Amino acid sequence: MSAKTLVLILDFGSQYTQLIARRVREQKVYSEIHPFNLSLEKIRALRPAAIILSGGPSSVYDDGAPRVSPEIFDLGVPILGICYGVQLASLLLGGTVAPAQHREYGRATVKVEAASDLLAGFNPGDDFSVWMSHGDRIEALPAGFRVVGTSPSCPYAVVDAPSRKFWGVQFHPEVVHTPRGGEVLQNFLFRICGLSPTWTMASFVDEAVAAVKQKVGEGRVICGLSGGVDSSVAAALVHRAVGDRLTCIFVDNGLLRAGETAQVEALFRGAFKLDLRVIDAADQFLGALAGVTDPETKRKIIGREFIAVFEEEARHAGSADFLVQGTLYPDVIESVSHKGPSATIKSHHNVGGLPDKMKLKLVEPLRELFKDEVRALGEELGLPRHVLWRQPFPGPGLAVRVLGEVTRARCDVLRAADTIIDEEIRAAGLYESIWQSFGVLLPVQTVGVMGDERTYAGVLALRAVHSKDGMTADWVHLPYEVMATISSRIVNECRGINRVVYDISSKPPATIEWE
Repeated sequence: MSAKTLVLILDFGSQYTQLIARRVREQKVYSEIHPFNLSLEKIRALRPAAIILSGGPSSVYDDGAPRVSPEIFDLGVPILGICYGVQLASLLLGGTVAPAQHREYGRATVKVEAASDLLAGFNPGDDFSVWMSHGDRIEALPAGFRVVGTSPSCPYAVVDAPSRKFWGVQFHPEVVHTPRGGEVLQNFLFRICGLSPTWTMASFVDEAVAAVKQKVGEGRVICGLSGGVDSSVAAALVHRAVGDRLTCIFVDNGLLRAGETAQVEALFRGAFKLDLRVIDAADQFLGALAGVTDPETKRKIIGREFIAVFEEEARHAGSADFLVQGTLYPDVIESVSHKGPSATIKSHHNVGGLPDKMKLKLVEPLRELFKDEVRALGEELGLPRHVLWRQPFPGPGLAVRVLGEVTRARCDVLRAADTIIDEEIRAAGLYESIWQSFGVLLPVQTVGVMGDERTYAGVLALRAVHSKDGMTADWVHLPYEVMATISSRIVNECRGINRVVYDISSKPPATIEWE
């Protein structure tokens, strides 16, 4: 990490920990998430300007409950405890925590009892809405602490101890259900910690380009370009750093969206003047998938074939020393989390195993960024909006949207249907507000009537979801007229489909993709 100002977030396993980091970064202040058990030595080495202790699902009295060293409170750094974080700090500093008589989950009201820098802009006596999620509560404060806010079930909903450089809230200021939570975080960052909003994508470009230059030196770099947001931004950034020493390899596996290859060629070979190698490997991939219906087997076959094709083309491209990967910050968090909500990275993410197999050093210029920050970075680099705001597309492509056996004919049918979905969602002005909207071709045929003739043809499931990061999702209440137009066009224009159904499942319990 560079010498930028850092707000260190210690993760105790809260489902909202990533959201804390995002809220801090929205204030143009850099933040990083690390496991709760990060050693004191490493914390000192990071030289954080502030520390936030996240919430978590544990009770502070549970066997094996996550804890930090009490010495963290002697670092002289402002610390904000959220939910479990404030309970743990209270316990470690001499207070008492006990199971609450009435557990608080969901909306609650906090009354301001005293003026505090943490609640600047809130007047004593004011009430404000918050989101609670706790079964324990603080029963007695440590020496030097005072109560700033209370709720009906929580006598110490907001506390502070300025002389000990500690502030704490029992609620979650990072969630949208706490409407004034942003003010609380701003007060901590700017009023209490004295930080400045200097972390912008414009400054990040300069830092990242310098970092890539330093790492690569005079070496050569290859990049597996997919046409998606992450790989496109990563390629553009590395190209700015190393110029013609970057070779991008785009593999057309026959499982892509309509027009994908032409769009990638036009942008990167045309506008950005990159050394782009386009490989038509559709026959190889579709041949390997013949007769396969199991979703995980499909993923493994696609990963294996990609490695084979990529390796072969990489040899033709010359002796590369480095491989670009579009790893994002959530991937980094998931790979190191001890108590967080996600334990492993998906099996299809970033073609696992490729770097070790090819003996290349990794260049991951986006590993500090969330998805929205990657888009902002792409704008700084001059990538067009239609690329940056493309909806996510699964790594295995249409193979996990063509349920059952994957064939060229079935992929062509789904591509035609997806084109219609894309056109109508855009025409309705909904495209950028939806996380993903797509079709799933089912291994089911149903009876229909077309032109007074009986048909027996396929079924397409229309899927549209709202999400922030893909970890949870809710189905989109598409206008009836939009669904009607999509259904009518697909049935009339896509030979082989005579019925369209709409998926109204949320994640959880369902997943966004069907396979």
